[in-house]
Amino acid sequence: MIQGIAASNGIAIAKAYQLVTPDLSYEAKPIQDPNQEVSRLEKALEISKQELEKIKAHTKKEIGDEHAQIFSAHLLVLSDPELINPIKEKINSDNVMAEVALDEIANMFIDMFKNMENEYMRERAADIQDVTKRVKAHLLEVTFPDPALIDEEVIVIANDLTPSDTAQLNREFVKGFVTDVGGRTSHSAIMARSLEIPAIVGTKEITSTVKKNDMMIVDGIEGNVIINPSDEELATYKEKQETYARQKEEWAKMKNEPTKTSDGEQVELAANIGTPEDVSSVLDNGGEGIGLYRTEFLYMGKNQLPTEDEQYDAYKSVLEQMDEKPVVVRTLDIGGDKELSYLDLPKELNPFLGFRAIRFCLENEDIFRTQLRALLRASVHGNLKIMFPMIATLEEFRQAKAILIDEKENLKKEGISVSDQIEVGIMVEIPSTAVIAKQFAKEVDFFSIGTNDLIQYTMAADRMNEHVSYLYQPHHPAILNLVSTVIDAAHNENKWVGMCGEMAGDPIAIPILLGLGLDEFSMSATSILQARTQIHDLSIEKLASYKDKILSMGTTEEVVEFIKEKTE
Repeated sequence: MIQGIAASNGIAIAKAYQLVTPDLSYEAKPIQDPNQEVSRLEKALEISKQELEKIKAHTKKEIGDEHAQIFSAHLLVLSDPELINPIKEKINSDNVMAEVALDEIANMFIDMFKNMENEYMRERAADIQDVTKRVKAHLLEVTFPDPALIDEEVIVIANDLTPSDTAQLNREFVKGFVTDVGGRTSHSAIMARSLEIPAIVGTKEITSTVKKNDMMIVDGIEGNVIINPSDEELATYKEKQETYARQKEEWAKMKNEPTKTSDGEQVELAANIGTPEDVSSVLDNGGEGIGLYRTEFLYMGKNQLPTEDEQYDAYKSVLEQMDEKPVVVRTLDIGGDKELSYLDLPKELNPFLGFRAIRFCLENEDIFRTQLRALLRASVHGNLKIMFPMIATLEEFRQAKAILIDEKENLKKEGISVSDQIEVGIMVEIPSTAVIAKQFAKEVDFFSIGTNDLIQYTMAADRMNEHVSYLYQPHHPAILNLVSTVIDAAHNENKWVGMCGEMAGDPIAIPILLGLGLDEFSMSATSILQARTQIHDLSIEKLASYKDKILSMGTTEEVVEFIKEKTE
C-alpha cells in the first residue's frame, strides 16, 4: 500500500497505465547500411502518422474540430519534404544513424523558426519539436504515451499530469489516476474532480513502484493506493464502491433544493469550470452559478492564441447555457505551472511569484484587450461578472479596469451592444490585498477569495511540493483571519464575497465560512450536492457566535477539533 494525498473522491479498480515521458537518449554508432536507416525512418514516420490520425479523430469527437486542427498541423509537418528530405540526405551523405540525422535537421529548423519575426512562423517550432519527438521514440522503439488513445479501463500513473494531459483523458476508460507530485490544489487534482474520477497525488514513489498492467485500487477518499490487491481486499473495496455510489444517490436528491441553512439563511453554491463543456456537470449537480471560469484552458493545447471570435463563442456558450445565472469569468491566468508553448515566457526561478496572470496581461495589452472585447461582446447573452486574478495593488486593478472601460467604449463606437450590468471584481489570493481589503472594497464590485494561492503565499509553502504539503492548512487561524478581514471589508461597503479556492468545498471549512459570513461558495461541480446537504443542517446564527473564538485560536488542530465538536 502507498499513501498519498486524496485529491478526488471515489474508489477505482483497474490496471495501471504508465503515462511517463520515455527516455529518448541514445548512443550514436557507426552504420553499415544507409538504406536500412532510411527504411527505419520511413517506418517511424508511418507509425507516427497513424497515431496522429487516431488522436485527431478522438480529439475532434471529444473536444471539437478546433482542437483537432493542432494534429492536422502535426500531420503536415510529417509529410513536409522540406523537413524529411534533408534528414534522408544527411543519413546518406554523412553515413549516420536516423536518430542523429533527425535530431540535427529538426533542431536546425526549430532554431530557425524560433528566431523568425512572424509570430505564426515562430509557433511552428513547437509543432516540429512535438512531432520529431514522437518519430524519435519510434526509432528507438520506446512507447510514446498518448492519453487520448487509451481504449480500455485503466488507472493512469504519472509523475505529474499537465492540464493538456488531463484534458485528453477519456472518462469512459480512465477510472482514476495517481501521481508522484502535487497537492489537493494542483491543476491535475482540480481537473480530476471536474472529470469525477478518483485521484491521489503526491505519493512520491508511484512511478517507481508500479509496473505496467499491475492491478490497482485507488481510494480517493482515504488517499490509499493498493497494488496487486488480494481477493479479500478487492471484495472489501468493491463494497466501498457500492456504498459511495449509494451516498451519491442521496446527495442527488438535493439537486433542485435551494441552498438554505437550518435557520433559513440562503447562500449561493456555484461551480468552478475550465471549458464550456463543463457547464452540463454544473447544471446536473444543481449549481446556482459559475463562481470561476478559468479561461486559460481556451489558450492551452493549441499552437496559437485563440481569436476574439473563438473566445466570444466560448463565453457566449457558457452564458447562454447558464440562463441568467451568474457567471464569474477570470481573465487569463497563465504562468506558475500553466505555460503556453507558443509564447516565449521567461524562465523564472520562482514562477508562482513571477510574471503571471494580471502582470502578464498588463504587459501584453494586445492579448488582454482581445479577451476583454470577446467578454464584453458576450455580456449581452447572460449574467456576466469579470474578475481580475493576482491583483497585488490598487494601481493594478485601476489599470486593468481602465483598459476594460476603454474597450467597452470602443465597442459602443463600433455599434456593438454591451451589457451595462457587468460587475467587475478581483481574486484575493495575495496577502497584501487581503490586508488592505478595506481600501479595495471601495472600488471593486465583489471579491472572490482564491484560497489555493492565498494559503501557499501566506504559509510560504509551494502547494505543488509534496514535501511541504503539511503546511497547506486551509483551517489555519492566519488564513481564517485574512478571510474574515476580506468578508468584513466587503460587507461594510455592501459588496458580496465569494470563494473559488478548493477550501470552499471542504466539509470542515464550510461551517467556519458560514460563520464568517461568506456569501458564495464556488467549488468543483461534483462537490455541490454534498455541500448543500451539509449546509441544510447548519445554523448561521450559531456558527457566527463562534467567530471570535475561532479567530483567536493558535493552531489548525484547535480549529478543526472545535468545529467538529460543535457541528457533529
